[in-house]
Amino acid sequence: NHFLGFRAIRLCLARPEIFKPQLRAALRASVGGNLKIMFPMVATVAEVRAARTILEECRAELLAEGQPVAEDIEIGIMVEIPAAALLAERFATEVDFFSIGTNDLTQYTLAADRTNALVAALGSGINPRVLHLVRNVITAAHAQGKWVGLCGELAGDPLAIPILLGLGLDEFSMNPPAIPLAKQIVRALTLAEAREVAQHALELDNPQIIRAWVKEQLGAQIKWLFRISHG
Repeated sequence: NHFLGFRAIRLCLARPEIFKPQLRAALRASVGGNLKIMFPMVATVAEVRAARTILEECRAELLAEGQPVAEDIEIGIMVEIPAAALLAERFATEVDFFSIGTNDLTQYTLAADRTNALVAALGSGINPRVLHLVRNVITAAHAQGKWVGLCGELAGDPLAIPILLGLGLDEFSMNPPAIPLAKQIVRALTLAEAREVAQHALELDNPQIIRAWVKEQLGAQIKWLFRISHG
């Protein structure tokens, strides 16, 4: 399975001649804007430390060449491997932020290749096992004063948004067409309501039950929004 293979941060650390030009380019661009660097497919703390070491080497090289580099650059990781989500409290001391990639996190957690139609039904990001991992990441990050974003289909799912909001997610990343509806859902809920929805969702058994319960719980309050979202 190529998803489990030699790619992302694994390839970058093994091939610094490929990795360093990208980091140098990013660092050079940092003086012109608010740069954040995120390392993908991280599974171990050692990978984060190795990547940061190479980043600092690039910074030192640029400064020695007389190239300006911004001082405050946030460094984060994409949490898409269950190992990172389970030990998020350790990663939280090494990075400035997390971005949870729910598409890959879901397929790795449930051992369901999202490109295989025969097991596609298992790949729901609203699965309670995935939600528990999301909560673990958010809790660990907030304990260290770090922020958490989330990307993937789950971030733009109207029935998942109340749950993610209740779990304390700081940033939602979604396709532009999903943004207006997402804003309306967030504005229609109080934080206390969202927390209640999230807490109960974590106690349910499967995605279908969670979806049905969210619809029932929120009722007329945002039912019309769900009706719009599903045509």
